[in-house]
Amino acid sequence: MRKKIVAGNWKMNKTLEEARTLTAEVMGMVADEVKGNAITILCVPFPYLVPLKNQLGNSSVKIGAQNCSEHDSGAYTGEVSALMLKSIDIPYVILGHSERRLYFGEDAKLLAKKVDKALAASLTPIFCCGEPLEIREAGTHEKLVKQQIEEALFHLSAEALQKIVIAYEPVWAIGTGKTATSQQAQEMHAVIRKHLASKYGAGVAETISILYGGSVKADNAKELFACPDVDGGLVGGASLKSREFVDIVKTM
Repeated sequence: MRKKIVAGNWKMNKTLEEARTLTAEVMGMVADEVKGNAITILCVPFPYLVPLKNQLGNSSVKIGAQNCSEHDSGAYTGEVSALMLKSIDIPYVILGHSERRLYFGEDAKLLAKKVDKALAASLTPIFCCGEPLEIREAGTHEKLVKQQIEEALFHLSAEALQKIVIAYEPVWAIGTGKTATSQQAQEMHAVIRKHLASKYGAGVAETISILYGGSVKADNAKELFACPDVDGGLVGGASLKSREFVDIVKTM
């Protein structure tokens, strides 16, 4: 059975005090209300990884980073390596988020290196892929997403691929208030799974969790998560509100 996952991406938000408060609220509500096999992850800014990991303790809520370097160490001021994350027991890391691609010029070659470093450090990458509005409107979104996956992941063995979580982000639906319809989400998730199967076989593809990452909110999560190939969500703005985030988790 594929893992059901709801991961909150806090991006560059919250002071430490605010982060502690939000974490405490999520912990309390998840413990009280959420049942089943859903994995809940908070992907927080680098300075908060250790204090919030310690705060979470043995909670069912897990912690994740939002990025890592393609290097192990060296003269790379401001960078954080996968080995550093491993040394503080961080289990998850987001790689290839659309904002990293857009603002920091991350391409497939770089992301393939980051994926390798994360896996070598026993981290679980949450690998993001997805198309901007102009690609969607041109009707070439399937081709682009397949290419993103091929170039960053298809060098992996089947065993390594099964350690990856994929997040599909329709970039045109991030922070815009727009959301792909459940039909659009299911279509793209099915395309991704079929493309994985073309390389690794259906048995492997069926084990990969594919999350939807485009303006997931409490009022659309149930419909999105009911789609057969949607295994959860990578949640942006709604993860900064404890009640709404936990309501999203509850739908799993």
